[in-house]
Amino acid sequence: MNARSPVRGALASALTLLLALGLGLVLAGPARAATIDTNASYVLVNRNSGKVLDVYNWATNDGAPLVQYSRNDGAWQQWQFVDSGGGYYRLKSRHSGKVVDISGRSTADGADVIQYTDKNATNQQFRVVDTDSGYVKLINRNSGKALEVWEWSTADAGRISQYTDLNGANQQWQLVKLVAYPDPGYVTGDVGAHDPEVTKKPDGSYLLAYTGDNIALKTSTDRTAWRNAGVAFPGGASWTHTYTNGSNTLWAPDITYLNGRYYMYYAASTFGSNHSGIFLATSTTGASGSWTNQGLVIESNTSDNWNAIDPNLVVDDQGRWWLDFGSFWSGIKMVQLDPATGKRLNNTILSISGRNGGATEAPFIYRHGGYYYQFVSFDLCCKGASSTYRIMVGRSTSVTGPYVDRNGTAMTSGGGTQVLAGHGSIHGPGHQAVLADNDGDILFYHWYADDGSSRLGINKLGWDSAGWPYVY
Repeated sequence: MNARSPVRGALASALTLLLALGLGLVLAGPARAATIDTNASYVLVNRNSGKVLDVYNWATNDGAPLVQYSRNDGAWQQWQFVDSGGGYYRLKSRHSGKVVDISGRSTADGADVIQYTDKNATNQQFRVVDTDSGYVKLINRNSGKALEVWEWSTADAGRISQYTDLNGANQQWQLVKLVAYPDPGYVTGDVGAHDPEVTKKPDGSYLLAYTGDNIALKTSTDRTAWRNAGVAFPGGASWTHTYTNGSNTLWAPDITYLNGRYYMYYAASTFGSNHSGIFLATSTTGASGSWTNQGLVIESNTSDNWNAIDPNLVVDDQGRWWLDFGSFWSGIKMVQLDPATGKRLNNTILSISGRNGGATEAPFIYRHGGYYYQFVSFDLCCKGASSTYRIMVGRSTSVTGPYVDRNGTAMTSGGGTQVLAGHGSIHGPGHQAVLADNDGDILFYHWYADDGSSRLGINKLGWDSAGWPYVY
């Protein structure tokens, strides 16, 4: 795997011959020091492939290989430049805390590039050299060779190596500085919540439902101060026990006020199982104890390749009702509902996004302008301060898709444009919902504090000139 290809060997031989003949050959741009923000996180995009520097398979161990992969802005694709002095930097993975390392301190062409505990060793230090193309080269201090994608690969999981600096496109990297995300907005009172969803009441106040025993409720008059308001089912929800192994903990309620009535879809399951059910309850007041069980809407079993949790009701521009839902397995699904009953209209199950079995869940569809925006949460929830949840989005002109991200990648093929991710002491923001309010679009979500507790997050949601959402 480390052997030179005939093409590369010929190029290197030609370079040697020209130098031996004393002929000038300009292969590199000016060796200027790029401006580096050591407080920021960067994604490194290869000029040849368009893919980014990635820790393979989300590894956290010493010696794990580095590869290139399609960009998704995960923590394993984010790098911080740590100043080593003398114009050199270590590239530290935000995911693992380890740094880019030339394996075995090799000085050979084709040596493996791995991650390793930060020793500030010269084989972990790189000089950032500008080129005339606007890209940079990363020159290792120990070997003097350039970080590259081996053999000009354009494939996901293409190997990262070092090689003599030929100024090739596969040795050039674009440093994409990630936008700093805002902290959650100011909230007070009872702000502990997980999987929050909010609707606005006729009197202008807010009703929030979230995961908990018998579905927990909160209210607020101003969207800032929140107080606990009991539970939806104070007498328990025995009809769900088939799915919860007898527990009263119910998940991810979705609450909507329509036509003088509150509709709440919620999930019953156990962690890691897809023997799950989504139920409907209705109320005319939304108050604790006022909710009436309307029964099962859809269920999944261990023989299915999908999971009936994390429901979300969306009404399209034609007045049709749809329920999107899903977690892991084959991704996010959608069924059509009968507005008269709130139950399924037919047996069709649509697929609207997925990551080939990877971590995606908590869909929420919101209509803005001429598009439907499908928000989902990627990666891992429910691990306290170690959670890696982040909010992603794609859009479509049709409620049933196809949904694509900003780069045009289909969400059914793992696509998604990042909207919000963890930063500082804000860990794992996700399980999002959007509410159209008097002062604009509002994003609700949960996040984890350093002590592992889940908190209510609220921010405003803006839209850029291309119609993509951003948090502020």
